[in-house]
Parts: sequence; C-alpha cells; structure tokens
Amino acid sequence: MSLSAEHLEHARRVADAILYEGYLLYPYHKAAQKNQVRFQFGVLMPRGYERVDPSEAGSCQTECLVECPGDAQVQVTLRFLHLQRRVATPVAPGTADGTVSVDGTVYSSFDEAAEREQHIAAAVSQLLVSDVSCEFHIPAGDSTQELTGSSGTVAGVLTRQWAALDGVIRLHAERVAGPFQALRLRLGLENTTTPSAPVRDRGDGLRYALIAAHSLIGVPGGKFLSMTDPPEWAAGEVAACQNTGTWPVLAGPEDCAELMLSSPVILYDHPEVAAESAGDLFDATEIDEILTLRTLTLTDAEKRLARATDSRAAELLDRVDEMPPEMLERMHGAIRYLRSGPAGGTVGAPPPQITERPAVPWWDPGSDVSVSPETDHVLIDGVRVARNSRVLMQPGSRRADAQDLFLTGREAIVEAVLFDVDGQVHLAVTPVDDPAADLHRNHGRFLYFAPDEVVPVREVLEEPEGGKR
Repeated sequence: MSLSAEHLEHARRVADAILYEGYLLYPYHKAAQKNQVRFQFGVLMPRGYERVDPSEAGSCQTECLVECPGDAQVQVTLRFLHLQRRVATPVAPGTADGTVSVDGTVYSSFDEAAEREQHIAAAVSQLLVSDVSCEFHIPAGDSTQELTGSSGTVAGVLTRQWAALDGVIRLHAERVAGPFQALRLRLGLENTTTPSAPVRDRGDGLRYALIAAHSLIGVPGGKFLSMTDPPEWAAGEVAACQNTGTWPVLAGPEDCAELMLSSPVILYDHPEVAAESAGDLFDATEIDEILTLRTLTLTDAEKRLARATDSRAAELLDRVDEMPPEMLERMHGAIRYLRSGPAGGTVGAPPPQITERPAVPWWDPGSDVSVSPETDHVLIDGVRVARNSRVLMQPGSRRADAQDLFLTGREAIVEAVLFDVDGQVHLAVTPVDDPAADLHRNHGRFLYFAPDEVVPVREVLEEPEGGKR
C-alpha cells in the first residue's frame, strides 16, 4: 500500500513553505540588515558546535501516536537545505571579485542553499522488535558556471562549493495502553558531521548544518492522532510524547489521516497554503498582500541588488512585477466561512452577515464619502446604535484577551460606528467609568467590539454644548 499522491502533494506544498521560511527576507538583498543572520528554523548544527553556542542543537526528536495494524509500513522523508557558497569572479583584469555584470544582469557572491532529501521505511512488525536506523552521507563538491554575454565573451565565473554532511535517522515504535493498541512512533534525527575545518562562529557552523530540517511521516492505511486535539482516551499518551525541536501536526487535506508533518515551526493540524497566494515570499507567516505591496515599492537599484543576490529572489521580483491587478485584489481577503444569525448581545452568538465589499477602491479611504463614523449606525436587536449610544460590553468567544473578563457587563459609550474595507462592522467604545476616558478620546484610543459583542442600553447619551461629555 502506498500514500495518496494527492495527499502527498498537498503536504509538500506546506513543507516547501517551511523549507524556505526566512531563507531571504524583504527587501530580498544581502545588504539588508535582516539578511545578515539567516536561517532561524530547524537548524541542526554539526558535532562540536556546542562549544561555540550550546543553544543550537545537533539533533531533534519527534514522537506521535498512530493507529495501524502490525503489517503496516512507516515511511519517512527527511527534507532540509544544504548551504552552498557561491563566489562570483570576473575575468576582466583589475576588476574586484564578488560581482560580475553580464548584459545588464548582475551576479554577486552569496550563500545559496540546495534542497536535500533522505528516505527511510520500516515495517511496524520490525520496529516492535528492534529500532531501525539509516545513516546518510552527502559528499562535498563544487561546480563552475561560466557567465557569457550576448557577444560570446566570458565575463566571469560562478563557483559553487558545498561541504560534506553526515547524519542518521532513527525509528522506534512501541504499543501504548488503551483500547485501540495505538503505536507510539519516535523519529530521531542527528547531524553527525565532523567539520573539516575549525568552526569559530555560526557562519562556519551553517556550512555543515542541516537547515530547516523537517520530516513527512506516512503510514499508508494508518490513522495518526492529533497532538493538539486527541481523543479523550489518548490524551495522557499524547501528553507523554517528547518532542524536541519539532512539532508534529496532521498533514494533507482534512480527510487525510495517514500523514504527519514534523515541523520546526508550530502549526495547526492540516495546514495549507492559502489559495490566494501567488507564490512563495519566504515568509509564510506573513500576509502576502503586505509583502507584495512592499516589494512593489522597491527602487530599481534595490531590485538590482536583490536579483544579484539570489536567483530565487529574482524569480520573486519578476512574479510580483508581472502580477495582474486581479491577482493582487484576490490577496486582499477571503471569507473562509459564513455563519447566519442576527446580531445580539448573547456571548458566543454568530456574527451578523456582511459579505458585500464597498464599491470604492479599498486603498483610498478618503474617496469613500458614503462612510461617516460620526453618523453611521447599526441595528442590534432592533435598536439603532450610533455615536453616543450606550451599550453593555459582552466580549464574545472570538476574543482571546484575558483582560476582556474585566469588561464583561460594564457600560460603555459608542464613539463611532466603523466599516472596514471588507464591509465588517466595528464599534469603537469608551467605558463609562474609565477615569482616563477623556485622555483616550483625545488621542483616538478606543476599545473595539463587533455588534454581537454588545447589548444596547435603550437610551442615548446626549452630547452637551461644546462637544464635550
């Protein structure tokens, strides 16, 4: 039995985002301050690096639970980046090393990364008898690329070099107590590389590191248990799992139970790349729209620097520059689910249905003369709520701030009724008994609630002469 190709493809899209998380950050050129210290996730350092910095380990461990028969097979794919040093050397005499220009395209020296994969598979029946391990070796190497202009003249050479890597993958399995005879599966990964040269700092260590290391663990026909929401009978066993440097989550689409993604980044079960995303921006936890708009503001000089830094950065810039307006608009927002029901003051009640966007451009709020926070209103339980209305605050289940507990049942004054660019309604309020209310009001600092998070008080606070309460 084999894993579903569709499920694997879905999981790999997320795994690819993890692989390049933080690879190169906006503004995507090597001179940027934030790109001076790269590779922050899933870095397994070589032997001896603990003398340089004990905070970065050379191994990680994943433990998870899976229900499967004894004749099932565990299939593991280890994925990571391998640093390769690219050096640009011009051939023209008297030209400084580090940069080569060919027909207007600039190439510079930079630390790139190559994708690596290792595989291990073992039958559950075998693992229940003894552990299985797989040692791997990636030899050192180099390559040379001539940079030739349209005239046929060689302008320079790109030389890439990478160090040898060694590692070991270990698999262990044991049955756990419980009615379903689930299997506790342990995956250990260790970087066993012995550097060929002294390691003095992090830059040296990265040459021999497994970078952004993560694993896809599959058991065809099996059923992995969620580590964040396990069934009640398995809660104790899940809590006993020891995960070091990784976090396992259910992978693939919602109907997939045979795949687990062991990630160096904390994710939720069945993570997926947003359908609106037009491509990787090397920051999967950021909003594509924000990064795309920022990238569009780069100067031509900054874009030349980015393109010279890395070929992946050049592809990113080309994609953003050529992005059609409708693709950018699609990034602006998506309704993931709709819940029907009237607005009201019941805690946990579904929000009001507002699905239409304003007809005016979202990027130009001054052009929307139909919006007036001073005079707009919203109906809540049949009561017209507008500026100066009194309401009782009832923070709903969607709010996660513990301080909301102190607001429940307190009275507030509505300062404005606001509509965001997606048409959702927000009430800006000030607690009636807040001694700093006037100070906050003068600075425009309010609390914000959805219409279903307040209960109208059936009276209106009149604004006295002079515009001050």
